[in-house]
Amino acid sequence: MPNRDLTPSTPAEAGLSSAGLAAIDAYLQGLVDQGINAGFVTLTARHGRSAHLSTIGKKDIASGEPMAADTMFRIFSMTKPVTAVAMMILHDRGLWSPDDPIARHLPAFEGVKVFGGVNAAGEVIRLDPDHPPTLRELLTHTAGLIYGHEPLGGLEDLYKAADIWRSASLAEMAEKLAGLPLAFQPGSKWFYGLSMDLQGAIIEALSGQSLADFMQAEIFGPLGMVDTGFHTPPEKKHRLATLYRNSASRGLVPLAGNPLLPDHESPPALASGGGGLVSTVGDYARFAQMLLNGGEFAGRRIVSAAGVKQMMTNQISDEIMAGGFGIGLQQIRPGFGFGYNGVVFTDPAAAGVPAGLGTYHWDGAAGTWFWVDPTHDLIFVGMVQLLSETAPALQATTQTLMADAILQEVHS
Repeated sequence: MPNRDLTPSTPAEAGLSSAGLAAIDAYLQGLVDQGINAGFVTLTARHGRSAHLSTIGKKDIASGEPMAADTMFRIFSMTKPVTAVAMMILHDRGLWSPDDPIARHLPAFEGVKVFGGVNAAGEVIRLDPDHPPTLRELLTHTAGLIYGHEPLGGLEDLYKAADIWRSASLAEMAEKLAGLPLAFQPGSKWFYGLSMDLQGAIIEALSGQSLADFMQAEIFGPLGMVDTGFHTPPEKKHRLATLYRNSASRGLVPLAGNPLLPDHESPPALASGGGGLVSTVGDYARFAQMLLNGGEFAGRRIVSAAGVKQMMTNQISDEIMAGGFGIGLQQIRPGFGFGYNGVVFTDPAAAGVPAGLGTYHWDGAAGTWFWVDPTHDLIFVGMVQLLSETAPALQATTQTLMADAILQEVHS
């Protein structure tokens, strides 16, 4: 069997069109030229071979420092698929099953209620759930947890009062979440929330290790992900890309701090399994290739092939896929389902994006994006640092351009 460890190759050797890959670069360069983004780093691999690494624009506009292959990025919600792999490692060890109630592993969730609104006296109405929320629902954003930023009839006020992010540990965060009512009946809706952070508490409870230590020992170390973690050591801080936001009057404005999660210089007590990792394009490509390889990379097995398949298989119903749920550019819809902690394409034509059947993907709040396409034996990782509610559809556009690259090679 040929090596599938991202050995460098030419696009042609990897079954890709140089012209097609150049079209992706041209699209991204155009965004930089228009002042929409500061810069990008991307990596494309096919058949287990690294076919194209691209550095475009600036790591920091003020200094003029260019993007580099080893530039580090806050990947925010691209942490979520990594947390799913951590969960599947523990699943391989027989420590949990998808239909387990959350309370089996976090006892504070025993007797959790569902939010029924606030009555005229200002009292919170707490309803019994149709069934206790399960781990499958936790892994698919259907358990009833939210982030608490959205107006939801007063439930957001309870989240704010609980001060979730000031918890001293993931165990304390879990206790606080267990004391709040679920936003809806488990399994009835898809709603983006703190599910993956709660998974972090389960990982710690089942493994006896901190989330950071578990991921380092079981994922980052074995994969050779040397620049990935929940903090940026002082000696690497100069490699961290500047985080920007869009200003209507001033264009790209650098943020002095991270408004979503702190930039840690040492391992944090509260590691966010939903959005806390920093990584590089090369590190994350190793992770993505491991998924495409069915759980192993460079001779090291991280998770079972069955575990990867389960993670990358749609787990939600047709009714939920048609229910109009979503977050940002990730709008759940027919053909565009959800596996564990990430989207799964069940029908690319219905989804309106020409990715391969079974493609698994997700993105991050600062625009980072990736996908794993088993049909075309391809991975793509894109890194950028822009917090924006009007960011361009990088993932769908590059997937469309990539389809052209693959077809050009096939038909040439």
